[in-house]
Amino acid sequence: MTPPATSPRILGVIPARLASTRLPRKVLRELAGRPMLTWVYEAARNCSQLDDVIVATDSEEVASLCRAQGWSFRLTSPDLPSGTDRIHAVAQELDADIYVNVQGDEPLVLTEHLSALLRPMLRPEVEVSTIKTPCTAENIHNPNAVKVVTASDGRALYFSRATIPYNRDGQPGITWWKHIGLYAYRKAALLRFPQLPHSPLESIERLEQLRFLENGIAVYVEPTEHDTIGVDTEEDLKKVETLLRKQRS
Repeated sequence: MTPPATSPRILGVIPARLASTRLPRKVLRELAGRPMLTWVYEAARNCSQLDDVIVATDSEEVASLCRAQGWSFRLTSPDLPSGTDRIHAVAQELDADIYVNVQGDEPLVLTEHLSALLRPMLRPEVEVSTIKTPCTAENIHNPNAVKVVTASDGRALYFSRATIPYNRDGQPGITWWKHIGLYAYRKAALLRFPQLPHSPLESIERLEQLRFLENGIAVYVEPTEHDTIGVDTEEDLKKVETLLRKQRS
């Protein structure tokens, strides 16, 4: 008799680096009366598809918040260059089949985002997945809003801070897609990431997901109608504060 199939173990990991270049200490900045990280953690915990949620941080101050809130966490090296590298460090200690990168600077993340992110993982050939949403007019030419173009099967062709595709003849009805920086990785793909050569496009665009593409690892992109605001600046912080206060009123 064939044993019943078991569900994959899915671990949510929140990279929470304190020494952000553009907005230092941003994961601990207050939004509507609570640290940014609290909004992210609670959204992740509300996703029933995640078996557990871990904060991966380089900061004892962030670790202290985790202890006070009773959250699971791991201290990782401050020398790790990216969130994916931080999740890789967690994978050395905690076993799972799929690791979900829930960015610590995405306080508007919803359970719907995480569900969309995990849908491509139902396909055994998918090693890495992420999500996209229709790009608003104000973001089409904004280099801080990363754009993505995909093949008909959802496979990412390219991610860029530039406006892609370029609408040379001004054709109507074009949809530009904004990339939302949440990821799911099968363990094998995640374990390969630090060993992959740093790619020229990754360095030029400052987009770590291009390392997968340049080294032949497909990234599949699932659409969602729900946009987010990744917090990188004081202006972003104010926008998110306003939206969160509206949600609570």
